[in-house]
Amino acid sequence: MSCILSIETSTDVCSVAVSQDGTCIFEKEDSSGPNHAVKLGVFVDEALSFIDSHLIPLDAVAVSCGPGSYTGLRIGVSMAKGICYGRSVKLLSVPTLHLLCVPVLLREQIQEENALLCPMLDARRMEVYAQLFDRALNEVRPIQADVVDADTYKSYLDERPVYFFGNGAEKCIEVINHPNAHLIKNVEPLAKYMFPLAEKRMMNEQFEDVAYFVPFYLKDFVAKTPKKLL
Repeated sequence: MSCILSIETSTDVCSVAVSQDGTCIFEKEDSSGPNHAVKLGVFVDEALSFIDSHLIPLDAVAVSCGPGSYTGLRIGVSMAKGICYGRSVKLLSVPTLHLLCVPVLLREQIQEENALLCPMLDARRMEVYAQLFDRALNEVRPIQADVVDADTYKSYLDERPVYFFGNGAEKCIEVINHPNAHLIKNVEPLAKYMFPLAEKRMMNEQFEDVAYFVPFYLKDFVAKTPKKLL
């Protein structure tokens, strides 16, 4: 087992955590808005000070790699790379939609053996980034940018229960409108939940190239020309 510093900035919530031997031993989070450029550096300094003061050797940095906020992902990955360069440690990436499933599974909120998990991240209007997993986190349907209507997940819902969660789910549940559709509220991708996925990647030596790794945006970022004020 290892000591891993985890960074999560894919949504409006900014969070940092430290895990050792599969247990979270430090965590900081802020949900006051998309101010990662301000908060992340402070949280990382506190986390590294905690690691150093306890004489714990840092083995790797894990970062949520997307999809999610374009700016948030860039800030998180840039910070993770900087730590890896500065401390000569490994870089691990954790897909954001996988991460969203962890608190749901840890809280044992799903009882049906055949149920599917559908984490959703808001992509504006009625579009979401979504993926489908079984309870063992095996992929049932790959990640897509979905424009949600009543038929988007109907083929799955006709067969078994599907649990929707994440910051894109609440706006979609009424549109989906199926007896097998269930909403789990208040599920956020937080750094303190990253360690089971990061530990597995560490054991399998699934390291990223610190020089060339980039986040998974799913869609290209499109810069808009600001409106004229006059």
